[in-house]
Amino acid sequence: MYRFLLTPRWWGINLFVVLAIPFCVFMGTWQLGRFEDRVQSHEQAEKQPDPSTRAAKPLDELLPVDKVTSGRPAVATGTYADQFLVPGRELDDRQGFYVLNMLRTDSGKALPVVRGWLPGSASDAKVPAAPRGEVTVTGDLQASENARSKGVDVRGGLPGGQLGMISAATLVNLVPYDVYDAWVTLPKPEAGGTGGAMKPVPAAAPEGSGLDLKAFQNLGYTGEWFVFAGFVLFMWFRLVRREAEAARDVALGLVPDGAEAGSEESGAGAAGAEESSGAAGPEGSETGADRLEAGAGGSEAGSDGADVGPVGSEAPAGSRDPVGSQDAVGSQGSGVAGDVRAAEAGSGR
Repeated sequence: MYRFLLTPRWWGINLFVVLAIPFCVFMGTWQLGRFEDRVQSHEQAEKQPDPSTRAAKPLDELLPVDKVTSGRPAVATGTYADQFLVPGRELDDRQGFYVLNMLRTDSGKALPVVRGWLPGSASDAKVPAAPRGEVTVTGDLQASENARSKGVDVRGGLPGGQLGMISAATLVNLVPYDVYDAWVTLPKPEAGGTGGAMKPVPAAAPEGSGLDLKAFQNLGYTGEWFVFAGFVLFMWFRLVRREAEAARDVALGLVPDGAEAGSEESGAGAAGAEESSGAAGPEGSETGADRLEAGAGGSEAGSDGADVGPVGSEAPAGSRDPVGSQDAVGSQGSGVAGDVRAAEAGSGR
């Protein structure tokens, strides 16, 4: 009964099922692992002390930035160079912009330093000047922003001197020197400088370290992949069952009810046509024969009338019997008319 599973069509179906189910299980397990990693990172971040309270270290010792070093205080020495404004940044539920300066270090690379935040629009804004000469800054280390970072403007078209995303990939096209793949934000206003009016920008939590919406999306994707695996298995069993039932019906010689009804109706129609044609033929023949017999009878009557004529001629010579002649003619006419009608009836006209 299940020999159909070895046909070429079912080989394709079976191969698809064998590959699809493990793939769905693998993807569901991978998404579940991503969710568990985010939960674990969140728990570790809560157990660790605030990174900003830990001892500051030189910048090069904390690179590259990861979940452990993000937010750690970093120390760098250099001179301020180019300045950029980063619009569309929110602080304390107010819209404003960041003031970012490039700190050129002795290594030749520049470190982006967010000196503070100012409210309002970045266009035509009066910004406090950066300290002159060599300075040593201590700021909370941050990884370069990307398109998913909060407040980032990736549309472009900003005026000169403005920046939509704090990233080495963006800044390297705007300055003639190398840029660190990181940036720092000053935790307090600059001491002895002119930037006291700016508010410090707090360090953001490392990306992927909290139970955000993306973490719960991973959990939802986990359920979807396992549902897909169950659906593929269910459909395979359903197809096998239907095919097996069809093969059993063929083996038992069973025909669907619709086919039986159609055969009976066609048989009844053929029988009715036969009966109708058979009944019409003989009846028409018998009717024609009867009419032919009636015509023959008329002919005989006409002959008898003709015989009567001579008998009537026994009357005196020179006299005629107009009545007898008319009867004979009428009898002959009736016989001829009867013959014509019988012939017409026999030919089916």
